[in-house]
Amino acid sequence: MNGWLAGRRALVIGAGSGIGRAVVAAYRAEGAQVAVLERDSAKAAALCREFADVPVTVGDARTRVDNEAAVDMAVKTFGGLDTLVTCVGVFDFYRSIADIDGTILDEAFDEMFHTNVKSILHSVRAALPELLAADSGVILLTESTSSYYPGRGGVLYLASKYAVRGLVTALAHDLAPDIRVNGVAPGGTLGTDLRGLASLAMAQRSLGDIPGRAEELAARTPLRVALDGADHAWSYVFLASDRARGITGDTVHSDGGVAVSAPRKRS
Repeated sequence: MNGWLAGRRALVIGAGSGIGRAVVAAYRAEGAQVAVLERDSAKAAALCREFADVPVTVGDARTRVDNEAAVDMAVKTFGGLDTLVTCVGVFDFYRSIADIDGTILDEAFDEMFHTNVKSILHSVRAALPELLAADSGVILLTESTSSYYPGRGGVLYLASKYAVRGLVTALAHDLAPDIRVNGVAPGGTLGTDLRGLASLAMAQRSLGDIPGRAEELAARTPLRVALDGADHAWSYVFLASDRARGITGDTVHSDGGVAVSAPRKRS
């Protein structure tokens, strides 16, 4: 692949690490101009050091004002915006409803849905005028295997990712024919810095720090692969390119073949 995204002007929300960071690299390699909104100032500084031509806005994707600032920066730098990619997320480390105390349920719910769902609405709303003005606007949302299958996260995470799946459908319907909207549903990912909910005292826990993660991920997929952000990023490249111009309201499942997993016998 070379030049699949030539002329594209993209904003990646949550690009400091993991899949978002890999999307930035892949988009640049394919000829796109890329801007970033990233909450973590240290990760934002690292992006600036590595990619001098990538404008980075430090801010919170859960807020209207920071999304608007990132869009304004992209438009000021590139002269417009035609591609929006959202990669913001927080995890619950497989907590079931029985494991969440009722006294913190409200706080945990709000943190999960504000991060995983409301942030997307703010990002789309902020970018919408520019995407509508573009010749071929594209929105790509990061779903998850948890958007389709149980056991890939806890009750709050699964519910939030099912909501993202719903946003793909709703936005694709509402914004056609002007803007294509699709999702990517990655499986477990090596090198991710997906953190836990602060409200559940998990903010310092990262999925990427789990020992033996590569072996565990490979063992649970039919293809026996442990995928990293760069593996997932090519799905975002394809869906943003003109080669996917007939696709909207759909999802690419970069998960090692979870859909064809055989049920495991219980001992």
